[in-house]
Amino acid sequence: MKLIFVRHGSAILLSEFGEKPVNVGDVVALGSNTLCGSEPEGFITVTTLYLDRDYVVDQVFWQHAALLADRLDAQDFADELYSEPAQILHLGEARAGMLMPWLDELVALSLNGPSPDRFYRMQALLFALLDVVTPHVRTSPVRRSPTQRRTAHPSPPRHREFAPVRTEAREAVEILRRDPAKRWTLATLASTVHLSASQLGRVFVDAYGKTPMTYLVTIRAEWLARLLRETDMPIEEAMREVGWHSRGHAARLFRQAVGVTPTRYRQLVWQRATA
Repeated sequence: MKLIFVRHGSAILLSEFGEKPVNVGDVVALGSNTLCGSEPEGFITVTTLYLDRDYVVDQVFWQHAALLADRLDAQDFADELYSEPAQILHLGEARAGMLMPWLDELVALSLNGPSPDRFYRMQALLFALLDVVTPHVRTSPVRRSPTQRRTAHPSPPRHREFAPVRTEAREAVEILRRDPAKRWTLATLASTVHLSASQLGRVFVDAYGKTPMTYLVTIRAEWLARLLRETDMPIEEAMREVGWHSRGHAARLFRQAVGVTPTRYRQLVWQRATA
């Protein structure tokens, strides 16, 4: 997950919650595999913390060690406490200001990569930050839907690989990125990498945290956003260019991925260019 601390300036944030402003004193909390973009209003300065999912699950285990049997139990516990994947936490400028020295020190300690000598100080700083931030994270005891379960990252409790271990998963991504506009189906893609559809779905989610078709939507949304930013191509033509042939369908998927419709996205780009 990511925690983005807004230090100076403001922006319009585009994510699964739609289009919302962020200002000094706000913290943006993003779950893994959550798309998020922004349009600065003049300028904005942020500091971003990246937290590995396995690391977070490990902390949940130790936090509730009296109740949980092991880290797999902790993973299930964390899954039961549903949290929206994209949130804006309004700490307020005064409270956020007290975090800035800790953020500065944490950044300075991490510039040269992991170091055993700095480990405990970095842990102390991180926990101090989380102690202030986590009470503002909104959660509810709602189980994830079947779709969310399929697309959530099912990493093992220990020693997760940081690159896909199956060659077929990497090949599938390369194929989709080479030709995202093709009318792909899961069966066609699976046949191309010599797996069954169910096998490809399983190894792909293990590797990338989402299904192949969800990943394809992400690629197309990124490509469409680039065309809307960098060209004057009509929106419907740009949609067809990336493989979406129904304007309504494309607008819905783009909004899911980016937070606003293609039309609104282009308006924001033009407003920024003429400001």
